Amino acid sequence: MNTRQAILIVLIFSLLLGLSACTSFSSFSPTATVTSSPPPAPTDTPVPTPTPIPPTATPTPLTCLTQPGRVEQGVVNSTVPPQEYLIYLPPCYNEQTDLRYPVLYLLHGQTYTDDQWVRLGAPQTADQMFFSGESVPFIIVFPDDRYWNNSAGPTFGTRFIGALIPYIDFTYRTIPNREHRALGGLSRGGGWTVELGLENPELFGSLGLHSPAIFKDNAPVVEKNLLNIPEDLRPRLWLDAGDNDRELSSILQFEEMLTRNSFPHEFHFFSGDHSEIYWGAHVRNYLQWYAEAWNEKPSEE
Repeated sequence: MNTRQAILIVLIFSLLLGLSACTSFSSFSPTATVTSSPPPAPTDTPVPTPTPIPPTATPTPLTCLTQPGRVEQGVVNSTVPPQEYLIYLPPCYNEQTDLRYPVLYLLHGQTYTDDQWVRLGAPQTADQMFFSGESVPFIIVFPDDRYWNNSAGPTFGTRFIGALIPYIDFTYRTIPNREHRALGGLSRGGGWTVELGLENPELFGSLGLHSPAIFKDNAPVVEKNLLNIPEDLRPRLWLDAGDNDRELSSILQFEEMLTRNSFPHEFHFFSGDHSEIYWGAHVRNYLQWYAEAWNEKPSEE
């Protein structure tokens, strides 16, 4: 081996030794950058689909709210003779079974029967008042007094007070107290209203006297009944007559009695006579007055 070859071998060996030292230094250098592997991708998890919230249900209007009430026949068989009646049930009476209703008793005139007020338009007028929002719905009972001219005639009051009213309150969804019970009548029915209403003030909150036939020698009895009513049981009282009514003299006498004894009342003096034409023209006035007592009172059970 010559000198040139020996020097070349030494240079190669030195170069290799230096490369080895550089590699070792880099591996342990404190400033060396450590490269980490990216985290594994998460396992795919199904995203739950949210349950849609259903829209708020809109109540379906009851069809009956646009339909008229109905008139039915009824009879109380426990009396002698059986006490017949017609009854007006307001719209939705069968559907809205959670409601109870004020009740108005309307008595017909002499020679007529329980359909007189129906023919005069009382049910249709009550429907119109309800549909227009003018009044709460109420029940109307039309008792029959067809026996006026025979031996059963004078016992109508006993049948009415003792049997019919309890039967109606038991059978139908009335509000069974005086504040929600009214009595009215025309002609003979008005006379019965004076007698029965003043004798039983605990039963009726309102009395309507429409051309009442009264004072057949019993004015002192009527006044005594009037004075016997405690002040807190005095009913609302309506009195009306036509200026050509054949009963006008006794009606004015009765109104003077009310005024003399400071008994609160309304007296309406209209044009007209003692006829169905007159009463039919004022049916709405009458029902509006009865309903005023109930429009601010709840009727739910």
